[in-house]
Amino acid sequence: MKIVDVRATTVTVPLEAPLRHANGTHWGRFVRTIVELIADNGLVGIGEMGGGGTSAEETIKGLKPYLVGHDPLQLEQLRWKIMNPVASLYNNRAQVHAAIEFACIDLAGKFLGIRACDLLGGALRNEIPFASYLFYRYPNEKTGLGGEITPDEMVLHAMDLSKKFGFKTHKLKGGVFPPDHDIEVYKALSSAFPNSSFRLDPNSAWSVEESIRVGKAIENLNNDYFEDPTFGLEGMRRVRNFVKIPTATNTVVINFEQMASCIRTEAIDVILLDTTFWGGLRQAYKAGQVLETFQWGASVHSSGELGIQLATMLHLGASLPNIGFAADAHYHHLTDDIIKGGKMKYGDGKIKLPESPGLGVELDYEKLKQYSELYKELGGYSYDRDPNRPDWYCIMPERNFADPKREMEARK
Repeated sequence: MKIVDVRATTVTVPLEAPLRHANGTHWGRFVRTIVELIADNGLVGIGEMGGGGTSAEETIKGLKPYLVGHDPLQLEQLRWKIMNPVASLYNNRAQVHAAIEFACIDLAGKFLGIRACDLLGGALRNEIPFASYLFYRYPNEKTGLGGEITPDEMVLHAMDLSKKFGFKTHKLKGGVFPPDHDIEVYKALSSAFPNSSFRLDPNSAWSVEESIRVGKAIENLNNDYFEDPTFGLEGMRRVRNFVKIPTATNTVVINFEQMASCIRTEAIDVILLDTTFWGGLRQAYKAGQVLETFQWGASVHSSGELGIQLATMLHLGASLPNIGFAADAHYHHLTDDIIKGGKMKYGDGKIKLPESPGLGVELDYEKLKQYSELYKELGGYSYDRDPNRPDWYCIMPERNFADPKREMEARK
């Protein structure tokens, strides 16, 4: 089996409401690039990466000379072709490689009649638990959804998600408003869900000292971990020395060299493995094996996935023995997907591992066309910008938080 052609299509899929975070906003949609690898036997493998537009599509198509004639079963050769250290020095291809690797694994699985996780060693579990992903959201005037600011509003939002999807773990995306507001919301969530666990992630917005203050204020709650309160291995190491909550990161340990430094200095407790940030499903799985060796915690990170990347997250979560926490997913915020059958279904806070060969999902070409046209109509957006605060830009440690009282007054 050899690859004979490559296709890349940018899509944008709507969210129920715009999602706010410490570094900007998802402007009511996700923009993703869908990759297709066509083999000489007629099989098609699919992958996905964040972002899109002409530059992303041309980047994928520009790797065609590396891919045509390549046997998708030769995944280690692919890694060295696309992501070798010299190439990465001048042009970081990790996430591009991830999308291509997803498609190769999909092709390999379809060709051999096995699931993606079987290429990694098989599945230890057939359902993956997920946490709710609680964002402060701007209102969506078309749907009437969003607009949550206050603790009561965030609790009601969490209750609605729990009723719909069965979440037993709740994650608050903080850092938009001042830290004391996040503390108030977090405590309200803990009181409302006495049988749930919690995690707080302000996207590295706070200083070390502010992070310690917040950590001490919440350390008596049922915390899974304290995720990226501040930036950098050294900053996180200092927070870990003062706060009695396991710390976690998806930002400052995203390759093996950073992992080695983290383990050597005992900087962070739990590493959130992202199948795109780490450069692919195999790389994330290998990272999980290293973490198991050193008895470090692991979980599955979300970076704004559609169904293709979600499938890779499910295969990762199924295959690693040391996944000790519910996975993250933005997925429930989406209104639709580009895979056949529509969005994957949650049951009791879990999503089942796909059973079909490869990644176990297939493209719905009508949806692909629909959301490709929507991208052409709406264009992209800047993740690090807030459309409702045009003069704002992120400074870390953050000192230009949104004002919750002013926003509540403005909407009256």
